[in-house]
Amino acid sequence: MLGHTLVAFADNIMVGQLGTAELAAVSLGNSLVLMFMYVGIGFSTAITPLVAEADGANEPMEAKKVLKHGLLLCTVLGVALFFLILLCKPFLYLAKQPQEVVELAIPYLNLVAISIIPMLIFQAFRQFSEGMSQTRFPMYATIVANVLNIIINYLLIFGSFGFPKMGILGAAIGTLVSRCVMLVYLYFLLYHKERFRSFITNFNFRHMEKKMMKKLVNLGFPSSMQVFFEVAIFTAAVWLSGVLGKNTQAANQIALNLSSMTYMVGVGLSVAAMVRVGNQKGLNNFKELRRIGKSVFFLTLVIELVFALFFLLGKDWLPTLYLDVKDVANRADNMEVLSLAPQLLLVAAFFQISDGIQVVVLGALRGIQDVKIPTLITFIAYWLIGFPISYYLGLHTELRSIGIWIGLLSGLTASGVMLYLRFNLLTKKLILRQARIKT
Repeated sequence: MLGHTLVAFADNIMVGQLGTAELAAVSLGNSLVLMFMYVGIGFSTAITPLVAEADGANEPMEAKKVLKHGLLLCTVLGVALFFLILLCKPFLYLAKQPQEVVELAIPYLNLVAISIIPMLIFQAFRQFSEGMSQTRFPMYATIVANVLNIIINYLLIFGSFGFPKMGILGAAIGTLVSRCVMLVYLYFLLYHKERFRSFITNFNFRHMEKKMMKKLVNLGFPSSMQVFFEVAIFTAAVWLSGVLGKNTQAANQIALNLSSMTYMVGVGLSVAAMVRVGNQKGLNNFKELRRIGKSVFFLTLVIELVFALFFLLGKDWLPTLYLDVKDVANRADNMEVLSLAPQLLLVAAFFQISDGIQVVVLGALRGIQDVKIPTLITFIAYWLIGFPISYYLGLHTELRSIGIWIGLLSGLTASGVMLYLRFNLLTKKLILRQARIKT
């Protein structure tokens, strides 16, 4: 999961050397793509708990059936979301974003939008692999993709070794190519592992089961809405920052990219919670399920406290990685960004804890296949609590960009508290119900 964000990290650092407008353009383009991409990723997360449950119950044919239907679902979603992104491009002009930034973002967006298709097909195989407790193969594929992305960026953004200098278009090509290679390499790894070969070959797509597809959609749609509500509020933060100006938007992107990387560690732990909780659900061992869930929550809390300390200590140094401080032509813009970003990282340090806890608890709840109430919780937390605070403090007070991030902190904290209470209540009920049945 960290590897996915490192692609954006490399893009941001390398594009940031071109100027704050280019950095803001990548931020704006990615904000639209990521919002839709994570809807698709949310659907794909339905594969993992179903595969984990089948694996725990020793039903390999059921696991293959889940993968087949999930693969078709992710492919169709990838194509549909690609066209939806293209239809949404005019909104960039209507959202009061800096004209210079929008004109740079559109060509970048066109190419990155295509990458959503191989990305979601990769997700189907990845979620299956993780459901089978094989998390290393997706990691290997992501590492290869990151190395390739950095090489292509270096060659095409700056025109190195005789390659054309393409600026942010070069970053878009790097993202597209690396995501295609990531898919191919993960399939290669699974195919050459005897344990998994039978699962990923000889699919018969002419015989699809309505019941299985319905089960995936019923689990996947609420999960995708959970992800959408969260990603959408961060997209709103990007757009609200754009209203305040390109330098504010660039500072927002730096803080957002750094916090996204630490967040992905939490997402990785949420996968661990989802798989292990799903295994125990397959075994009907609800006491162990609850113990495992709480253990992962505590581990996440400890790790996120370390990240919070890292942000507090590095808030002045970290933003300098993204900009060329020696660039005389853009010195004024760069200095403004470098004065804003540390203030945002100060707030980001505190929401590391809330962000990590809420995503891990969500993973555990998905492992139990409880998705509808958590979806409502995420909507309330982000859009009835977080966004109004971001909007008011960001656009109607002197806090400006700091106010936007205080809203994000409020939404994440509300989400973390409510989701934990949901897990605590639900697992107690499951244990009590099982005890009554035994009695």
